[in-house]
Amino acid sequence: MRLEGANLVTTVRRGREKLHYLNAEPINAIADRWITRYDRRRAHLFADLKTALEQQTMRDNDFVYTTYIRTTPERLWRALTEPEFTQEYWGLHHETDWQPGSPIDWKMGDVTMAGAGQKVVEHEPYRRLAYTWHHITPEFAAAAGLSAEDEAATKDEPLSTVTFTLEPEDDQVKLTVVHTGFAPGSRIREMVGEGWVRLIADLKSFTETSKALQS
Repeated sequence: MRLEGANLVTTVRRGREKLHYLNAEPINAIADRWITRYDRRRAHLFADLKTALEQQTMRDNDFVYTTYIRTTPERLWRALTEPEFTQEYWGLHHETDWQPGSPIDWKMGDVTMAGAGQKVVEHEPYRRLAYTWHHITPEFAAAAGLSAEDEAATKDEPLSTVTFTLEPEDDQVKLTVVHTGFAPGSRIREMVGEGWVRLIADLKSFTETSKALQS
């Protein structure tokens, strides 16, 4: 598929189904490099189009995003799992043994996000990593600067699941991030959409330039 080859469409398999999602990464990259110097508002039209099309064609409200990082699967895996590296670009780290079924605690400064059901789902080194998204605690809401309205809307939402899939392609790694399991009308889904785009961009930049990660 030409759109998939141009990274404009991401495919995700679920059993016998092959689902297609519009991928905003190429558009975001163009905006960051060129359009921002002219008229960012026009770039936002592409995001609005993406949202409108997804609302009409997707059967759920998953977040799906694909990017290419000039690195190796081993280095990208370290950037995703090792505390000294996640702290650099994410501002937090995970405490877990990374075994499927094991609890995973999120540490952001003095704030800990932990609770029932928060666990590692998949752990295939250098290929695939998945875990349930953390509980929204009052401490996290305060540290993240969430409004009282957002905290109230998110505290009772069910846990969702984020999956990272790594596929080597020449001197790059194709990274696909899928965040799924949101309730209808989820406020968390609204919040993570923009947040993931920024975080993945930071992950890409860190992985490609960190001298500590290259050693």
